[in-house]
Amino acid sequence: MKETRMENSTSDYERRKQARLEKLGTNNPSCGVCGFRDWRCIEKHHIAGHKRDKATALLCANHHRIVTDDQKDHPPFDPDADPLLDSIGQFLLALASMLKIVVEKLLEFGHALIDRSKTQSGLKV
Repeated sequence: MKETRMENSTSDYERRKQARLEKLGTNNPSCGVCGFRDWRCIEKHHIAGHKRDKATALLCANHHRIVTDDQKDHPPFDPDADPLLDSIGQFLLALASMLKIVVEKLLEFGHALIDRSKTQSGLKV
């Protein structure tokens, strides 16, 4: 029996989805910064840079772009430096870049909750 366009499209979608999930290493990918969950927008980020360490984190495309750009401001590779210490330093700087985004969100959410509490103050829970 011949596959219809709809069936073919669905099977292509499922193949793409499964291939992506396998590459990400999970059936439930989410951004480690904001929690976004669309598998099509989640990418593996090499925390210390792919040449320095194999450790990765899953990030949405937007946050991946931001922290990757932040890495461009980190100290460049020094061939005379201790590679282990350099990798650890790069890892910590990159982690700080990711946490900076999280802290900004925490501040935003905290202020929003306080502002909302003022409008809800007449209600009893």
